[in-house]
Amino acid sequence: MKVFARTPVDLAEQRVPRGQVFLIPERCKGCKLCVAFCPRHVLQESSQSNAKGYHTPEVVPGKNGSCVHCEFCTMVCPEFAIFTLEVQA
Repeated sequence: MKVFARTPVDLAEQRVPRGQVFLIPERCKGCKLCVAFCPRHVLQESSQSNAKGYHTPEVVPGKNGSCVHCEFCTMVCPEFAIFTLEVQA
């Protein structure tokens, strides 16, 4: 753990946002950009496929609470097939 010379005055009041991942399987084309760009490694390729035959992403088992609602997956998805919503913890 890094020790900084200064710390924010309101450090104790800050909270890490939490998110929940939602997928629209019919839109997914299996590009795996969302999996590659997730900074918390919350997503993985699932063994299930959609109607088009593409393997869709899924949340890694045990990482349901790890999403920080950064929305990288939403930004990189060319098909608008995945998004997150912030949940209040």
